[in-house]
Amino acid sequence: MKNILYKTKFKILVGFSILALGGIYSCKEEFLNVDPQGKPEESQFFVNQEQALFGVNAIYAHLRSWPVSAFANLALTTIASDDAEKGSTPGDASFMNDFDNFTFTSTQFTLNDYWSGQYAGINLSNQVLTRVPAITMDENLKARLLAEAKFLRAYYYFNLVRAFGGVPLVTKIPETPEELNPTRASAEEIYALIVSDLNDASAVLPVSYDAANVGRATKGAALGMLAKVKMYQKAWPEVLTLTEQVVALPYSLTPDYYQIFRFAGENNAESIFEVQAEVIPGNCDASNSQWAEVQGARPQFGWGFSIPTTDLENAYEPGDMRKDATILYRGETTPEGDKISETADNPRYNQKAYVPGSVAKDCGYAHGQNIRIMRLAEVLLMHAESANELGQTDKALSSLNKVRERAGLDPVTTTAQADLRNIIWHERRVEMALENGDRFFDLVRQGRAAEVLQAQGKKFTPGKNEVYAIPQNQIELSGGNLAQNPGY
Repeated sequence: MKNILYKTKFKILVGFSILALGGIYSCKEEFLNVDPQGKPEESQFFVNQEQALFGVNAIYAHLRSWPVSAFANLALTTIASDDAEKGSTPGDASFMNDFDNFTFTSTQFTLNDYWSGQYAGINLSNQVLTRVPAITMDENLKARLLAEAKFLRAYYYFNLVRAFGGVPLVTKIPETPEELNPTRASAEEIYALIVSDLNDASAVLPVSYDAANVGRATKGAALGMLAKVKMYQKAWPEVLTLTEQVVALPYSLTPDYYQIFRFAGENNAESIFEVQAEVIPGNCDASNSQWAEVQGARPQFGWGFSIPTTDLENAYEPGDMRKDATILYRGETTPEGDKISETADNPRYNQKAYVPGSVAKDCGYAHGQNIRIMRLAEVLLMHAESANELGQTDKALSSLNKVRERAGLDPVTTTAQADLRNIIWHERRVEMALENGDRFFDLVRQGRAAEVLQAQGKKFTPGKNEVYAIPQNQIELSGGNLAQNPGY
């Protein structure tokens, strides 16, 4: 059940971020400091409990903003991978091909969109973490809100460090020239902050919420995200412990995989964290996300971007129920009764982003689809991967086969560590395909990015394309304080 009040108030603070979206570190550009029109000053806003709540809601709202959930996100995380290609029509947003082919340069504006989108979320988090502690309000609620802000800041920084490596580390509202124009911290320093924030959050956040607060970060979300961060650091004993803590919480696999991605399946028993979105008839921009719209079947339900590759289509084993729930074909009739046009612009679309026509009609295109960030199935696969790396084969097979059983597949029985590693990596791909934007980053952490992506004809350069270019305009706005990544 979605809480509309919770979401319609999300945008309260997005409009008066202290750091500018286009050049967030420059202290030289006075035009960035123009007072927002018709909105309270940030320093005057955080004075009571209601405003503290609105401030945190704004951080959540930003998760579904254009640079965080739409083109920039899809370009860097999914279209760059072997799971998706640009799609749409050849002349529509042709710049997205730069990420499909790894021909982008540091001046490609989509890189700046991704960068500034994450930092805007960090800035909203820092406003809360700086201002809310001084508010006289219910202390238990205050502690929870601060924990939510830390969880969200960690999530935004995790997106940044995976994409760019070391980035500027901003943990408070900047005041001094040095704070307004910082240099890059190391990736290790960014990861240390992420781990600290998630540890703090997991110690405070509740296991669950009442219906009025569905969608907020929970203890399970913080522990699950921490396990994922540790997986990227190859800290396998910690991954194993953290995933076992999450599995012990009241989550369960949804029996029907297809239903996870329908409106009735939002925030279900398998969901650990997802971005909330809902269509409000007559006010389509109030709380929905364009994540679904830009991927909807073109021209009926969306723009047709980020379409499944033939390689992903062929990755599914015979009988895998997840294939039909992930790939929507031209000419197909959905269980909800929508016939995808025989003459649709693309042969395949992301079925996880599909919004039935009965709902899409309210806003003309597909809107309102929640974005699944983490599910129990992913935690089980992280548990399997860590157990295999630690030589605990029985545990690895148990968690892996729970996910496979739901997909209608036979259990895996191999005990050879290298073989099982590849099977788990493959299972992670098909279980979460086109869903949470991990595929490109997974290939990098697995050390297989060049091998896999070059085999798809992409111009991936080892030693360079494991991270993206720092946006050139950010380097210029910093007065050269930000160093470029090698090779760009």
